[in-house]
Amino acid sequence: MPSPKADGFRAGFAVLAGRPNAGKSTLTNALVGHKVAITSAKPQTTRHTIRGIVHRDTFQLVLVDTPGLHRPRTLLGKRLNDLVADTLSEVDVIGFCLPANEKIGPGDRYIAAQLANVGKQAVVAIVTKTDTVDRQAVTDQLIAVEKLGREVLGEAGFAAIVPVSAVEDFQVESLASVFSAYLPLSPALYPDGELTDEPEAVMVAELIREAALEGVRDELPHSIAVVVEEIVPREGRSDDNQLLDVRVNLYVERPSQKAIIIGKGGARLREVGTNARHAIEALLGTKIYLDLHVKVAKDWQRDPKQLVKLGF
Repeated sequence: MPSPKADGFRAGFAVLAGRPNAGKSTLTNALVGHKVAITSAKPQTTRHTIRGIVHRDTFQLVLVDTPGLHRPRTLLGKRLNDLVADTLSEVDVIGFCLPANEKIGPGDRYIAAQLANVGKQAVVAIVTKTDTVDRQAVTDQLIAVEKLGREVLGEAGFAAIVPVSAVEDFQVESLASVFSAYLPLSPALYPDGELTDEPEAVMVAELIREAALEGVRDELPHSIAVVVEEIVPREGRSDDNQLLDVRVNLYVERPSQKAIIIGKGGARLREVGTNARHAIEALLGTKIYLDLHVKVAKDWQRDPKQLVKLGF
């Protein structure tokens, strides 16, 4: 059970919105202080809302990380956008991520327009990735973001504009404090020390997707889906030598994509398995045997039945 808190304690939900690869997952992990969302240089990495829980003495902030809002081109893309819209309507404050190293473009304006229609939630603009540019570029982006806020939200503009670097831990704590001001007075919603409410199988699947996304062609990430079939203790092991069998299917849309994931002589798949296994063992706190299989589910992003089967 959540522990009782002093009068004046606040608790509630915040969402990080923004176009794909705007730094939302990295920022979620920095705020929580632990890896709860997968990160990748590839766009559209996140497919599930990942709740990261930020515990402080005076507030508890429950972060919901979403797929990047974008103009959908597939049924999967539309469902991801619907997921974002549903999430935005249910939180207390919205963080709109705009990277410092990219000029504001049509995608940002599209998202800003969506946020303007959400409701009464405060929208905090977050200029991410400030470590990737010089001080003048950060200043220029802050001015551009302020202008965008006035254009879309009226003269009042964004509730606040906060430049951050999740990589260098620059103003991450300040951002948490800004968010907390918009949370309702409430007891803690989750027990102290709990970092996420995602099921272990979802977290395991996301870690495998992260490993599979590294070093592959640009068009492939959208076509990868991971389904954890089972996580079961190995029979006959002693209490001090436990082992979990983790059986996973990794789905792609075409045989050519399957060949990319497996690699020559299976080298690529072994690398994915090794990298994922280390991360999963850290998550679960025990040794695992990872049984990975790659399968073809033709055009699954456009097939409603396949999307349901794969968890979308």
